[in-house]
Amino acid sequence: MEKPEKPTYKVGDRVEKLCITCGEERGHVVASVTKRGLISRVNCPKCGKLSSFKSGTKLTGGRSNAAPGAPYEQTRTYRTGQTILHPNFGLGEVTAIVEPQKIDVLFADRMRRLVHARAQP
Repeated sequence: MEKPEKPTYKVGDRVEKLCITCGEERGHVVASVTKRGLISRVNCPKCGKLSSFKSGTKLTGGRSNAAPGAPYEQTRTYRTGQTILHPNFGLGEVTAIVEPQKIDVLFADRMRRLVHARAQP
């Protein structure tokens, strides 16, 4: 019987990891991988810390079947850690509330600043 292949990852994929600096488990961005496609270093989008990644940690790569988040709307109010589904950028995680009406969201390609909690016209 053949062993199942381990999944391979690429720079920019997302994984869940406990951030020692922030003190909470959150999505991190893969910063470097080995020749075999195994994760070696990840970056925390909240504090910016680059850290090593040990195998056996819970993974939620970009290819996972995670339930999609709430649809993004400028009038809705979001909180840190919430998953949203943007019509153009796809699935993302709110990493910070920057101002009362601005949030930082980590998408598969990069961090983006979006508007939220905007009053309806």
